[in-house]
Amino acid sequence: MTTLAKARKLKGKRSQWIMLGFLPLIAIGGLFYPLLGYLMPLMMAFLITNSYFHARYWCGNLCPRGAFLDIVMPHFTFNRPWPRLFNRRWFRWGVFGLFMSVFISRMIATGGDLLAIGGVFVNMCVVTSLIAIPLGIATRPRAWCSFCPMGTLQESLGKLGQRHTRAKRKASQQAQLPAATDSAPTKPNSNP
Repeated sequence: MTTLAKARKLKGKRSQWIMLGFLPLIAIGGLFYPLLGYLMPLMMAFLITNSYFHARYWCGNLCPRGAFLDIVMPHFTFNRPWPRLFNRRWFRWGVFGLFMSVFISRMIATGGDLLAIGGVFVNMCVVTSLIAIPLGIATRPRAWCSFCPMGTLQESLGKLGQRHTRAKRKASQQAQLPAATDSAPTKPNSNP
């Protein structure tokens, strides 16, 4: 492999290089210290809040798994198209529903134990990584991202935010229209 080809495969955004370390920290370190799992709800809270304003910005710039898939996986992928099924709305929301069901049932089973709750987040990180890596090898590096539950949620929140912004802008423009017509000079009445 030429130096130029290696340089192309190592590219990634600066923010991705910074976030890259969080995936092994949570997925591997969390197996030994489950409280590291609490990094995930912090990230999830940020991504959900941010997605309303910037849709899937998190996915392409700050997601630790996305950074891993962009930076590391190009060295191992067959780079084939992923199945169209992954992009289908019903499939994406089905995966979201499945993951949320498993997550909620696992959280209930913890009985409020802080270590067990952290372990649930760690396990979700490990399981999703164990799905993302083989998919990235068999198809393209970011195959997982096409139906990632958090990406699906972000995309929907982003569309909601865009609609809300357009509605506010339209309401603001309509509110300004009568003010503009009220300030227009009136013609004096020529009939005495």
